[in-house]
Amino acid sequence: MILDKEKLRSNLDKIIWDIEEARLKRSEHLIVQLCVVSKYTEIENIKTLYELGQRNFGENQVQQLEARNKALEDLPIAWHMIGTLQKNKINKLIDSNPVLLQSLDSLDLAEALNKRLEVKGKKMSALLQINSSGEETKSGVEPEAAKDIYQEIQERFKNIELKGVMTIGAHTDDAGLIKKSFETTYQIFDSLKNDGATICSMGMSSDFKLAIECGSNMVRIGSRLFKD
Repeated sequence: MILDKEKLRSNLDKIIWDIEEARLKRSEHLIVQLCVVSKYTEIENIKTLYELGQRNFGENQVQQLEARNKALEDLPIAWHMIGTLQKNKINKLIDSNPVLLQSLDSLDLAEALNKRLEVKGKKMSALLQINSSGEETKSGVEPEAAKDIYQEIQERFKNIELKGVMTIGAHTDDAGLIKKSFETTYQIFDSLKNDGATICSMGMSSDFKLAIECGSNMVRIGSRLFKD
């Protein structure tokens, strides 16, 4: 569904207002980046949001990231890969040159990614994905091992530049459990600041305000932005 410019402007303004409100509850010094999840929307809506000043966009699938990168190559969009990365798609991802891989979810994937990056003579910025809710359906490293794995990736895989951590909040209506999963991730992020971590990506359309109140400085919002 293609939305007109004023509708997208209105939706974007509401989200920015909510981000600002949540940010101030946490700290007036907190700066929060918005990454628009564009997987369910048309290219025309991405163009319009770009005109409205939005620069960070995230895709869940490498094929779609690749296609949209090509279709919108005249716009200097900052593309993020936010979905699970399969090893057989690593080369395509590297060639699409995202500003950030938000979903580096294992040492195994880090090793495979680093090998391909070395071959291509490239580097890639990434976030370590943490499964802070402990749900079997979610990717990510266990919270207890996250700091060690983060530091190991930094030591062993020189073509990956870790910038911080990412999590998906607990899949439940219980705000207490969602908050706990965010707080767990934030604590890990806080402990990694001395290792150069600057990004704590938490919060989506349904829970981004809570995530920001727990310390998130990057939110990933899609469905709420594109509702009619």
